[in-house]
Amino acid sequence: MDLPPIPLADRIRLRPVALDDAEGLCRAYLRNQDHLRPWDPARDARFYTPEGQADRVRDQLAERDAGRMLPWVLDDGERLLGTVTLTNIVQGPFRNAYLGYWIDAEHNGRGLASASVQAVLRVADEGLGLHRVEASTLIENTGSQRVLRKNGFEQIGTAPNYLHINGAWRDHLLFHRVLNDRPPV
Repeated sequence: MDLPPIPLADRIRLRPVALDDAEGLCRAYLRNQDHLRPWDPARDARFYTPEGQADRVRDQLAERDAGRMLPWVLDDGERLLGTVTLTNIVQGPFRNAYLGYWIDAEHNGRGLASASVQAVLRVADEGLGLHRVEASTLIENTGSQRVLRKNGFEQIGTAPNYLHINGAWRDHLLFHRVLNDRPPV
């Protein structure tokens, strides 16, 4: 799927990840290491290297080519400011994907997460023909919950010990957004 960059605000745009983003992703993750620690799984030292990010991007691009993932980055023309992904994309009668995102600490609270999620939901609906998108948040991640609710997600449950985050199994709130009621094609 050929996806053009999507303008979000000022010079900031959402665009598909590319292999040459590895260096910028490395810098973004290093810059946001403390900001993301409460919400992320434990990361090994290689994750924070250009080589580690290049491997990760290669894996994402292979998943994209197989139709199972769509990875994006946010950039302002000079540096990367976050990522958004649709993962575990399933077609057929399920027509579902999982949403994940993060925004640079310096740009939190400016509506970028909400605008990014809105743009990705449009691609999921109009580009992929998905019926629904799921997301989860740690129970205490009220900022991310606001982003999801602002974009029409409904809470559908709680999952005890759902993901291993920041060194422990953590409870999560589960959300979904039904995009349309069209039958599968």
